[in-house]
Amino acid sequence: MNEVSTIGLDLAKYVFQAHGADATGKVVFRKQLRRNKLLAFFAEQPACLVAMEACSGAHYWAREIGKLGHEVRLIPPAYVKPFVKRQKNDMADAEAICEAAQRPTMRFVPVKSEEQQASAVVFRTRDLLIRQRTQAINALRGHLAEYGVIMAKGTAHVGELVERAMDPKTNVPEAARFVLDILIKTMVTLEMQIKKLDSEITHRARKEKDARRLMTIPGVGPMTATALLALAPAAGSFRCGRDFAAWLGLTPLQRSTGGKQKLGATSKMGERTLRRLLIIGATAVVQQARRRGTSPSSWLGRMIARKPPMLVATALANKMARVVWALMANGGVYKAPAVAA
Repeated sequence: MNEVSTIGLDLAKYVFQAHGADATGKVVFRKQLRRNKLLAFFAEQPACLVAMEACSGAHYWAREIGKLGHEVRLIPPAYVKPFVKRQKNDMADAEAICEAAQRPTMRFVPVKSEEQQASAVVFRTRDLLIRQRTQAINALRGHLAEYGVIMAKGTAHVGELVERAMDPKTNVPEAARFVLDILIKTMVTLEMQIKKLDSEITHRARKEKDARRLMTIPGVGPMTATALLALAPAAGSFRCGRDFAAWLGLTPLQRSTGGKQKLGATSKMGERTLRRLLIIGATAVVQQARRRGTSPSSWLGRMIARKPPMLVATALANKMARVVWALMANGGVYKAPAVAA
């Protein structure tokens, strides 16, 4: 029997599917594994390449299986899908993962450490709390609208919204006021929790040397700098700054064929949190430049003069991503380019 060289593992909650193949791609085994027997199975296997989809729990299992002497690689699920021949089931998925891992041009996701995942939890939790706060604000405004109280959207009007909800002169029944009071208290609690997370992120940014270097880039604050260190792979994972910007989804979609280059909107692939933070930072830079003015001969000045603001912000976010990669790969701090006289 040929020795297994690659194992494709389809992850699940309780029952995992493993597909082993030799160096020529010939099937060595197909096996179902219970969760409590998974590590014991890999401990008995000779050192080989183990591939999994980068999904929930993948980084945990990659670390644990890697401790047993195996080389572990994580593949984006979108890159595995073309290798599923017909019908989707666990056996077909495991075979597709195994086959995809053997391709010489396949791209893999770096395995995250426990510390990296812990840092990412802060941002995931903050995003969740912000969504919940937005839901509570929208619910409060919507309920008041049922009684003829119309308020503007946005967190800037929350104070006035709460005042109108608690005003005894407002035409709101007492039974509804009890419920609205619960929504208001929920909003206050969420706001306090978000501020705690913001303070924690700012504290981490001040301690981290790399975060302080990234904050020298215009539009990159403590939030963005800490998120880049927590969520972005190592700079060595990318060949150049453009690859990093493409990973963030800040490059245009291509639908080129027959020698004709057709570029569309930004791809919006990759890490959504980082892309959003960079665009928010770039938007702030563009707004400041429009208010205070900028050199007409500079790149930003020329873009503002002839392009819509949102397009300029997205293009600037692309440039910021490339600068971020350069600083993460080569060290140093950001130095503004000299403007020609």
